[in-house]
Amino acid sequence: MQTLISPSLLAADFMNLKADIDMVNNSDADWFHLDIMDGVFVPNISYGLPLVSQISKIAKKPLDVHLMIVDPDRYIEAFKKAGSDILTVHYEACTHLHRTVQNIHSHGMKAGVSLNPHTPISVLEDIIQDIDLVLLMSVNPGFGGQSFIENTYAKIEKLKALIAEKNTDVIIEIDGGVNLETGKKLVEAGADALVAGSFVFNSTNPTQTIAELKQL
Repeated sequence: MQTLISPSLLAADFMNLKADIDMVNNSDADWFHLDIMDGVFVPNISYGLPLVSQISKIAKKPLDVHLMIVDPDRYIEAFKKAGSDILTVHYEACTHLHRTVQNIHSHGMKAGVSLNPHTPISVLEDIIQDIDLVLLMSVNPGFGGQSFIENTYAKIEKLKALIAEKNTDVIIEIDGGVNLETGKKLVEAGADALVAGSFVFNSTNPTQTIAELKQL
């Protein structure tokens, strides 16, 4: 399977957002990655439901929505109505994670669980068979353009072992510090999907950059 590429619109030009959405639509990218931040769970505020709803009207590829918010259960139905196809919540933000995952599935979305860099893979042992995707943060969430955390490679190997042990089918997605160098190593370690923001949208030819990531 080719690597799935999910450009993060957090790094797009918000004064020309439609142009960047059209670029992703016409590129080799597979998903749109939308980072939702509340300024509480992470020290930054990004954008919310109104923008997601507008993006969904012109996006021709699935919306890969990453909730970096407290109490995500309150908004699951709203993000479905806004157009989310994949909804990822943080393990660290969910008191009753299994219930949250069931709620996401009941609204017809794929369910993802994200882990911060300090959170061990072992916390997924009793939920891995119930989810569709694991999003490993390879930077501390909240801001784009951070340096890649090298321990991510080892975490991917542990996650792959857990997935094999439980005999389940889960996409491994990586978010943070992805470029051609780290991306190649991530794919070799076992990553299925790569989120790339600054590396794509700050490049001189974003369409070509996406194509190069796709070939890793």
